[in-house]
Amino acid sequence: MEKARVEAFSDGVLAIAITLLILEIRVPEPEALNGAGLAHYLGQQWSSYAAYLLSFAVIGIMWVNHHAIFQAVARVDRTLLLLNLHLLLWIAFLPFPTALVARYFRRGYDAGVAMAVYSGVMFVIGLSFQLLWRWITRDDRLLHGHIDQPQAHARATRFGLGLGVYLAAVGLSFLSAFATLILHFLMAGYYVVDQLAVGGQAPDRA
Repeated sequence: MEKARVEAFSDGVLAIAITLLILEIRVPEPEALNGAGLAHYLGQQWSSYAAYLLSFAVIGIMWVNHHAIFQAVARVDRTLLLLNLHLLLWIAFLPFPTALVARYFRRGYDAGVAMAVYSGVMFVIGLSFQLLWRWITRDDRLLHGHIDQPQAHARATRFGLGLGVYLAAVGLSFLSAFATLILHFLMAGYYVVDQLAVGGQAPDRA
């Protein structure tokens, strides 16, 4: 299969997942206001806005990093296709824990459960990225010729920092849901930086 088909399919899945996030933010019916007024109701929905903003940023950054991964890929094999599908499975699932956070973040113990589920899904997504990158860089068979394969493979450790953080976030969720939310925003900031940049000269372009 051509690499372009894999990228196009992946882009479609990520685009759908990021679009589904907005469905959790609803326009209230007048009777749902209970006489409190629209401004008060909208203010009470801050957890929905925070969950939407976090997951929009997370999926957007995942799209950027997925693009960075496939920039290094010259050809695909069957295992790469399956590992990519496994990654997309969990990214497409992300709107569900996002909805949990939006609805239960202000509900005591349930807020910790919601953040733990979110953190667990992020851990699995991080693991899926790791498996995909390590397969691509295990040798130079799938890489462009200008990519330094040992250096690219070594980048997996830095790229995989989130695994430990997300696992710790599962436990932190039950101590402080708010601190866990902030931690996820910080990790999104960490992955804004290209953690997969590798040396080597770029290929000549016609």
